[in-house]
Amino acid sequence: MKLVPLLGALIALGLPVAAQVPSSAQPEKVLGIGGFFFKAQDPDALARWYEKNLGISLLPSSYDAKPWRQEAGPTAFAPFPDSTKYFGTPDRKWMLNFRVRDVAAMAAQLRASGITVTVDTTLYPNGRFAHLKDPEGNRIELWQPMGRAAPK
Repeated sequence: MKLVPLLGALIALGLPVAAQVPSSAQPEKVLGIGGFFFKAQDPDALARWYEKNLGISLLPSSYDAKPWRQEAGPTAFAPFPDSTKYFGTPDRKWMLNFRVRDVAAMAAQLRASGITVTVDTTLYPNGRFAHLKDPEGNRIELWQPMGRAAPK
């Protein structure tokens, strides 16, 4: 059906034309991750741990307060095989990966707070990585993308 007869039919039916015609030929897509929600044994304590050690602001208690804002950059979205051990143990279903400016400096800061961090010594084509666990045993990956602070 041609666009002009379609517009005429919409108008004849009394339907608002703007609501019926797509604004562009491109399909809609998500713009990024708007939140990450997960269960915790002690949600308040775990949220405070993430705020203190990784700088992630607590969820605002009102709509007037500002939530944590992440720096724009690449995001990997990748399902892994159910059998992977990359998340720490086979029973873990997810792993957070946070982009950082300097993985060595972040690891040193976390270690100063008594947190065990393993820095991968390999410099990969996409950057450097380190791993740690939150107080509930969830594996966290820190990623310093290539082009960030010089490796130490």
